[in-house]
Amino acid sequence: MCGLVGVASTDPQTERSWLLSARDTLEHRGPDDAGEWWSDDGKVGLAHRRLSILDLSPLGRQPMHLFAHGLSVVFNGEIYNFAELQLELESLGHLFQTKSDTEVLLTAYAEWGAGCLERFNGMFALALFDTKQQRLLLARDRAGEKPLFYRLEGNTLYFASELKALLANPKLPRRIEPLALDCYLAMGYVPGELCMLKGYSKLPPAHALSFDLRQGRKEIWRYWSLPELSSEKIDEEVLCDDLEHLLEDAVGKQLVADVPVGVLLSGGVDSSIITALAVRHSAKVRTFSVGFPGHGKLDETPHARLIANHFGTDHIELMAEPATADLIPLLARQFDEPMVDSSMLPTYLVSQLVRQHCTVALGGDGGDELFGGYAHYSHLLWLQEKLKSMPRLLGQMVGCVVEHTVPTGIRGRNYVQALAVDLEHGLPLINYLFNKTARQKLLRSRIVNFPDAESIFQKSLPPQASILQRSTRMDFQNYLPEDILVKVDRASMFHSLEVRAPLLDHRVIEFAFGRIPAQLKATASQKKILLKRLTERLLPDGFDRQRKQGFSIPLNTWLKQGPFRDLFWDVLTQQNGTFDRKAVNRLLRLQDLGLNNGERLFALVTMALGGGCYGFVIGKNPAAQAICTLMHARKE
Repeated sequence: MCGLVGVASTDPQTERSWLLSARDTLEHRGPDDAGEWWSDDGKVGLAHRRLSILDLSPLGRQPMHLFAHGLSVVFNGEIYNFAELQLELESLGHLFQTKSDTEVLLTAYAEWGAGCLERFNGMFALALFDTKQQRLLLARDRAGEKPLFYRLEGNTLYFASELKALLANPKLPRRIEPLALDCYLAMGYVPGELCMLKGYSKLPPAHALSFDLRQGRKEIWRYWSLPELSSEKIDEEVLCDDLEHLLEDAVGKQLVADVPVGVLLSGGVDSSIITALAVRHSAKVRTFSVGFPGHGKLDETPHARLIANHFGTDHIELMAEPATADLIPLLARQFDEPMVDSSMLPTYLVSQLVRQHCTVALGGDGGDELFGGYAHYSHLLWLQEKLKSMPRLLGQMVGCVVEHTVPTGIRGRNYVQALAVDLEHGLPLINYLFNKTARQKLLRSRIVNFPDAESIFQKSLPPQASILQRSTRMDFQNYLPEDILVKVDRASMFHSLEVRAPLLDHRVIEFAFGRIPAQLKATASQKKILLKRLTERLLPDGFDRQRKQGFSIPLNTWLKQGPFRDLFWDVLTQQNGTFDRKAVNRLLRLQDLGLNNGERLFALVTMALGGGCYGFVIGKNPAAQAICTLMHARKE
């Protein structure tokens, strides 16, 4: 796992010093080594921080070159099928000097051009310069496990693994993007290629970008898409067989490393299946579970212990320190863009502990999106059934009344508001953070002449007839890469820990969306139906198949009193410029009265702290700026 940053331009770069400082903002992603390279004409600069996973020798360092083909690359991630690709390339006459998947990547491009992307099984973000074609290629893996930001400034393209690396260049501006802010307040994340900073973009998952240095033009294309659901009726046992074989192979490929590898074992369905399949490949599998003392149901160690004992893993139980309020400004800086997901705190603590024992860990990310594990899938199916007997006009009227009259934080509010949506063709924002009316109050209508978040959401809806297919595909393409995977990447890489996700092997993804019918994913009363059937084969008696906890914190409880409340109230009552003070104070009052606005307040706080840390032009917030300055000084 690594961090990359670079520049490509039609003109020679006279100012180059910023590239080294930008590179070293990513030291946490690669503490083992660092490299820099400039083309002879000074038009392309590539820099890299290395976390050594495969081929620990100096031969594996980056930037890596194939000078005979005029190719240079910086690469973040892993190509899990590199051994198979190497054999194929050797049969075509290619020779290899290293045991690195990076050299395989370069050679694959030399043989197949950009078409090599379709052959890779892995998680990756890469920047590859082809001297002969005078073309830079950027690409990102299918699910979006590894990040890649970029900015096209005139005829110069800047790119990096994290936004903070780009902002190390003092010449680049940093102003808020109003549309991204609106989407963030609505959805809790910034979707698609949008970025919270104006003029910056994220390369979407499963996309590639080509930048022609001769003409100064970029071209973006999708190299992979989710398959359509097959109409073929397949026996359930056959589906279970095929899924088991796919997952076993994916786990086997992702256990390969030249450093210690562990499994993050929560005791839930996904991580338990991964553990069961890992022991088929290794006689000694190391598993980790993390408990949170004093938080009852958040302690998952008994469930994990059942699985570890059954399979005889080398099991390590870790006890996390209590999450402290000063983690929030630290992570607001680390995550680049603001983030609503408060589980970033336990994810950070888990990564910190696991890194003391291994460099690579397998996790269970992706299972909910692929196999129908979220509660809102069942809620949507229930709601769809109930709406069949309700006139659509009546539903629209009720939804409209709720939007304008019912305060945010009332349990079930979003579901009642969803009555206004045509569920046969659309999809409600069930997990709305702030609806349109609330956002207008918060922003004092400062966003004008821009498409609003709802239109962005609706335009990205998959065309599937089944509401479950629409919802799972929507979450896979948006919530997964922009929330879950961002959280895991930033929190783990802060501690130089590589987290792999066997469930996001593209073959498993294609199987889940192309072969599993909706009725074997979720119903109004069941979730993860096929995956739980697989647990009957793999997991011991006594395993709780209905349990779903995941990492979470009792945020609303913590906001009643103590340091969390003090931090939130200090930051939000002193903000001046971005959010309407009256609207913010109303949220604070409602929280004190017992409404569940913790996640909404978390969204505003991380936004304010992110602005203070990075210098976003979002208004003055002395408290946020002072806190971020203090946290930055502590880190250094």
